[in-house]
Amino acid sequence: MKRPATAGANDRSARVERLRASRAKDSDAKTRRALDAVDGLLRSGRRITVTQVAREAAVSTWFVYNQPQVHRAVQDGITTQREQGRRNSPVPEAQQVSPAGLRTDLALAREEIKDLKKERDRLRNRVRLSLGTELDGVNHSELIERVQQLEQRNTDLDKELSVARDRVTALEERLRETEDDLTAARAGLRRAMRAVPSP
Repeated sequence: MKRPATAGANDRSARVERLRASRAKDSDAKTRRALDAVDGLLRSGRRITVTQVAREAAVSTWFVYNQPQVHRAVQDGITTQREQGRRNSPVPEAQQVSPAGLRTDLALAREEIKDLKKERDRLRNRVRLSLGTELDGVNHSELIERVQQLEQRNTDLDKELSVARDRVTALEERLRETEDDLTAARAGLRRAMRAVPSP
């Protein structure tokens, strides 16, 4: 016996509705995690970037960029840190920083630069591939707004990339200084040991 067509349509509609509800719930959970990540970075004094927020919240950078509430919170956080400085940011003393720790920070910073470059290139490629299609389906004002949004994202990525490069340069300099201090300390220790009379 065949089920009535209306019953099949109702089942399909119910499945679609459940899927929408599930996606909305997932999006809300990701949004909460991302906003909590921004707040945590602000309170800890760690630098806020789109990449760092995405890592802390276990979401994609695409989500951070395309969720208006999250993207606005990230931009506000970056502005706050730029204007007020990063409060409570731990500044380790030179003698407490090991070369291994600096190398780890340097590797993480370089990895962040790679991620930023990939994200920038992905956005540029996306613009190249989709701009022609979008021209057919949007009016002039919407197109201008879309281009401005993409330009702003590109500007943000370039800023983050510049900051990350500065960080790498600073870490490399600190690593050199720490290694020089370590070499000097070892030389001093050897001299002191030679100065101790043999029993």
